[in-house]
Amino acid sequence: MIQSLDRIAIIGTGLSGLACARSLQREGCKVQLFDKARGPGGRMSTRRVETPMGTVGFDHGAQYFTARGDSFRAEVARWVSEGLAAPWLAAGSEAWVGVPGMNAPVKALAEGHSVAWNTVVEALTHDGEGWRLKTPQGLSGPFEAVVLALPAEQAAALLAGHDADLAARAAASRTDPCWTVMAAFSQRLPISSDTLDEQAVLGWAARNSAKPGRQEVEAWVLQATPAWSREHLEDAPDTVMEALLAALAERAGAALPPPLLVHAHRWRYARSAVGTDTALWSEEKRLGCCGDWLAGPRVECAWDSGEALARLIINARGE
Repeated sequence: MIQSLDRIAIIGTGLSGLACARSLQREGCKVQLFDKARGPGGRMSTRRVETPMGTVGFDHGAQYFTARGDSFRAEVARWVSEGLAAPWLAAGSEAWVGVPGMNAPVKALAEGHSVAWNTVVEALTHDGEGWRLKTPQGLSGPFEAVVLALPAEQAAALLAGHDADLAARAAASRTDPCWTVMAAFSQRLPISSDTLDEQAVLGWAARNSAKPGRQEVEAWVLQATPAWSREHLEDAPDTVMEALLAALAERAGAALPPPLLVHAHRWRYARSAVGTDTALWSEEKRLGCCGDWLAGPRVECAWDSGEALARLIINARGE
């Protein structure tokens, strides 16, 4: 039986996974992160696209964040001091954004960690030496513990067959989808506000180019309501783009100019429900879960969940 608890795999490089990784690393744990994406961010991702007027960035996931608890307030203050975050009053007096993109803070957090990018973890296996991760590149490991910093639905699939309780709790959680459209224009749209609240189709729309540190090209992020996204989840991207741009034109009260570019992104797992646990840890199996599906749907909740799981692991390590 493995007695130590030093080499830990973390699947997912969103805010919860990186918060957990940093806390564990500070305690001397050897952390290896895995992510299917090309870079960190999760729902704090930023997409950059070339247009005839230059590169345009879109925060196509989380639009802003707030900081209410002491730990996250201190972290946001550090980001601000390092030029990685700034207030965005258009979204409220307590709203903050990453600078120059929403993913700037998570990119900084990922530095100094060993991360296997473009790596899909297909399954977990366990042998006499510990946990191993099955990926298209082969088996990785052994690890003495595994952290799943993933949406509940993805965590449940990996946990199945290893820990019935954790798998059931993850499977019981539901995350709303969200269709998101990114559009850039050669001129400013006739909309005075930089943010638009919910209507029948649009759940949120924002002039991304109005955020601190962004490019001058007029850029909008349009996010459909959860109900509309569920109903149209399998629609073609062109159909989604047409519908959300029509909804924006309706709010503008005028036809939109032809966009320089328009893209659609389908988030199958976008907004989580409010959970009952901040983090989950099985000391027997040495499996843990963190993420906003546990602590709540705010960005700060993901941070709190990652730190909470790290504390559980560190406490177990000290026993």
